[in-house]
Amino acid sequence: MKEKCSQEQSQPKSPPDKGCLADRISDKGHVDHMSRRLRAFLSEPIGEKDVACVDGISHELAINLVTKGFNKAYVLLGQFLLMHKREAEFQKWLICCCGATEFEARECSSCLKEWCACFL
Repeated sequence: MKEKCSQEQSQPKSPPDKGCLADRISDKGHVDHMSRRLRAFLSEPIGEKDVACVDGISHELAINLVTKGFNKAYVLLGQFLLMHKREAEFQKWLICCCGATEFEARECSSCLKEWCACFL
């Protein structure tokens, strides 16, 4: 499966307002704990990104998600929002229904939660 992840670090058209982790990070301070993939995902609106672009989604999990109809990041985000952004519930769904590991489920839900804080 070919990923269509944006490699550009372009700025969103309207700057994120409150609560965005990416905005709270100083230039040199705490950037190290954020993966490059998470920073890239949080750097811009979700658009048409493939589900494999979401931090925490492995190649194998991406295949499982695509098979179940979750081919785009915005579709997976929709599921997260349908669960009222309840991370534990979303993680359980990813593990039980999609074959995610606990680590993948935690990383993915954290990524989507941070994206929501930045853009919603």
